[in-house]
Amino acid sequence: MFSVESQEGVYFQSSWKTERSVKDSVAQTSEIITYEADVQVIQKLDAEVQTEEEKEPQLTIGHDISQNLINFMLNVYPDVSKQLDANTRSHAFDGYDVDWEEKSSSVSCEYQLINSDQEEQLQVTGLSWNSTGSVIAASYGRLDHEDWCTHKSSLCTWNLDRKTLNANKPDTTVDLSSCLMTISFHPVLPALVAGGTFNGEVLLWDLSKEDDMLIGSSGMGSDSHREPVTKVLWIIDPDSKGKKYQILSASGDGKVLLWQAPSQGSQDLKLVGGYLLQTGAMPRSMRVSKAKGDAEMGVTTVSFSHEDKTLFVMGSEAGGIFKCSINSRGPPLSTTSSSVALKSPVTFAFAPHFGPVFSVECSPFHRNLFVTCGTDGSIRIYTMLQSKPLLSLEPGAGYLFKVCWSPVRPLVFSVVTADGRLLIYDLKTNHINPVTTIEASQNKKPVYSMEFNRQRLQLIATGDSEGVIKIWRLNDDLTTQRSQELDILNDLANTQAE
Repeated sequence: MFSVESQEGVYFQSSWKTERSVKDSVAQTSEIITYEADVQVIQKLDAEVQTEEEKEPQLTIGHDISQNLINFMLNVYPDVSKQLDANTRSHAFDGYDVDWEEKSSSVSCEYQLINSDQEEQLQVTGLSWNSTGSVIAASYGRLDHEDWCTHKSSLCTWNLDRKTLNANKPDTTVDLSSCLMTISFHPVLPALVAGGTFNGEVLLWDLSKEDDMLIGSSGMGSDSHREPVTKVLWIIDPDSKGKKYQILSASGDGKVLLWQAPSQGSQDLKLVGGYLLQTGAMPRSMRVSKAKGDAEMGVTTVSFSHEDKTLFVMGSEAGGIFKCSINSRGPPLSTTSSSVALKSPVTFAFAPHFGPVFSVECSPFHRNLFVTCGTDGSIRIYTMLQSKPLLSLEPGAGYLFKVCWSPVRPLVFSVVTADGRLLIYDLKTNHINPVTTIEASQNKKPVYSMEFNRQRLQLIATGDSEGVIKIWRLNDDLTTQRSQELDILNDLANTQAE
């Protein structure tokens, strides 16, 4: 049924590949041109030279014991000795300073800085120089709020050492959702700056970062301020032996709070202490009859003593001026809720201003002296040891917004006014009128901010209500300490107030 059968194979030609055709072609390029040139190299030779050692000239004192010289000395000695003794008691050259250099007598505006990208008309609410004195920072906001704050403000900085400085554009701009009311650079680290907002928030920035510069915030919880922050300062942490700093913030809610920088991996400022100013701290003669003794009193300004770092002076919305201590041991106040006990820091009350106190600053040259100014248009110099002011000046310029002592002249201080002027007083020259008056803003608009540069002593900055910052160069008379200036300051401090 089955058999084996062999069939012939069938073959066919593969067609998957065809033979390629090749064609030659010619292309032309430009001729490559080469040159040859001779060069000469410098040949160096070493040679030894010898100099003669220069001998120091030796002085020899002549010995003349001739009788003529002895007679001459005996003859002139009584008169010369008498005159030398009289010179030691003479006051003929008191106040005379020998100065061989040519002095500058004018005050000039070195820079005028504005933020041209700013959409809203904001005011310069605060100024601060960094620790090197090369960068000026400005806080922008408004001081005339009548309702909730809806302004878009900013923190701006300019580096005056930068060759590409643009006076119309800040080097750094940090945008905020509410008005920034006050700022303060770190005393040592030039990139850290603290600020306080109208909403009561305390903020900390690191300007050396490229993206997110905000590194700390107090938030808006129960521990934060309920009113606009009026002042931020850096103070030495008493537990760090002078190695670390804390942020002190003051506000219109009467609180003075101490904040610690956030720990690694966090952006929350840590509340470590606090104080509360109440109407009971006011002298009885100045209290409003209907005001309760435990009602909060708004704090407007704070300044620390340059010698005793636990001592500070506060100014208030009611005009009160108070000497305070960080080491206050009074009982905790229970009128407000807080995670830390709030105590009254007040140890002494001074004669108040007749209106809100806008500025207080302790003297850098005397531990007991401080200067104040406010809405009553007066400048006052107080001593910590007396309630009444030692000196009161009234420039007649309306509200006075900021007063600062000179960092180099013990008897010089300056103040900015509501009519747009920068007034500089020199108590060595005049106890009544300013020695220099500068129109610091156009159209006599108010000047709200002012700050001396404590590294570059000839520079002072002002900021006005139109958002313009001006950097002024002071003359040599205002930046060179004179003889007996500290003695005059001590005499003023020892004066008995009338």
